[in-house]
Amino acid sequence: MADPVVAIVGAGPAGLRAAQVLAEAGLRPLLIDEGHRAGGQIYRRPPPGAERPAADLYGFEAGRARSLHALADALAPRIAYRPGTMVWGIAARDPAGFDLDCLGPEGHDRAAADRLILATGAMDRTLPFPGWTLPGVFTLGAAQIALKAQGMAIGRRVALVGAGPLLPLVAHQYAKAGAEIAAVLDVTPLKPKVMAAPRLAAVPATLAKGVWYTFACALHGVPVRSGVRAVAVEGAACVEALAWEDARGRRHRVACDAVGASFGLRSEAQAADLAGCRFVFEPVTRQWQPERSAQGRASHPHVYLAGDGSGIGGADVAEWQGERTALTLLADLGRPRDAAREARLDRILARQAGFRAALEAAYPYPHHLVENIADDEIVCRCEGITAGALRRAATERDASEMNRLKALTRAGMGRCQGRVCGHAAAEILARHLRVPVETVGRLRGQAPIKPIPLREPA
Repeated sequence: MADPVVAIVGAGPAGLRAAQVLAEAGLRPLLIDEGHRAGGQIYRRPPPGAERPAADLYGFEAGRARSLHALADALAPRIAYRPGTMVWGIAARDPAGFDLDCLGPEGHDRAAADRLILATGAMDRTLPFPGWTLPGVFTLGAAQIALKAQGMAIGRRVALVGAGPLLPLVAHQYAKAGAEIAAVLDVTPLKPKVMAAPRLAAVPATLAKGVWYTFACALHGVPVRSGVRAVAVEGAACVEALAWEDARGRRHRVACDAVGASFGLRSEAQAADLAGCRFVFEPVTRQWQPERSAQGRASHPHVYLAGDGSGIGGADVAEWQGERTALTLLADLGRPRDAAREARLDRILARQAGFRAALEAAYPYPHHLVENIADDEIVCRCEGITAGALRRAATERDASEMNRLKALTRAGMGRCQGRVCGHAAAEILARHLRVPVETVGRLRGQAPIKPIPLREPA
């Protein structure tokens, strides 16, 4: 009997570890990744010929980055690897299996798979604020990509603003690269971080790195502020300055030509939606995520999940989940696997889950930013839909659910398919209706989940 075809979507830490386990078990998994070189976002590799020392790019994670890159190179002959390829549609076959619509260097084609491991990662969670659509405003993730893949900063004088551990990390990376940082603004207060410290100490190495990133900014003379209440980008045709209000209500302004901003991370879960996975609401991170067991199984019997695409955990957790999920898949296929290793991974992941809960407590959701979104603020950039239009649709047209709101206003119908605006739109709708955000539901995934050229698929 022929081996089943296992397709892994995503070649970050989770996807690479999953591919390693399957290859070592004698399978030849199909690894599909949008990146031109494996590594994912946190371990993004520069283009060939533009490599720089790993210590400059990855800091404390240089050793892990080198290890994963070496793993990717070693795996190449033992897997079917398709870099630079986007999975834009997934259709379940009857009675079993999946057809994956792909767009790669050779154009459109379709790949068949019997089982799926989705390791699709995460993207920045954005919230609208005055000036956020001006040229020169980037997400923190985009700021990282510019530094790692292109070897450049997003501007000559950069201000960074956000909520979550990515903020001090990007600030440290930019400062170490020699960029001029005008300000680092944390929209969450300092007190929750202090209160969460004892629980964060359960994983001391990670806590120490976070503390160091913060102190390193101070050593570089970077002004770091916590508890920021409001932010606004100023400029006529591009970024000229960033204004903010501190916890005491005092106004400040700093000149800059670029801003990096994001307010946590959100799972890239559209592929799981198309594959038929059931979703659950995660109240701490305030987002819908595909249901995933501790062993990596999705609600669909032939779909498995690993990494940030099914719940934000970070790069280390993604690696462990990728390995654990692949072992689960082998068990479901009746293949031998290392039960002792499974038990050890279960213990590690359980400990990391506690650390993640403490981290979310340290960086609470910035409700005040949502409350400050004015009616004339653009929420859906693709379609030019304002917060006021969303609120009027709720009041005047009974749009009390996200997909009805989308149908009535076109919010979420543009190029991003709601990946950028969907979270903010849900928060605005829920607040306007005075209901919990989970009651307004989520935007359903639609193919293509990302923009594709308007040409006939092969």
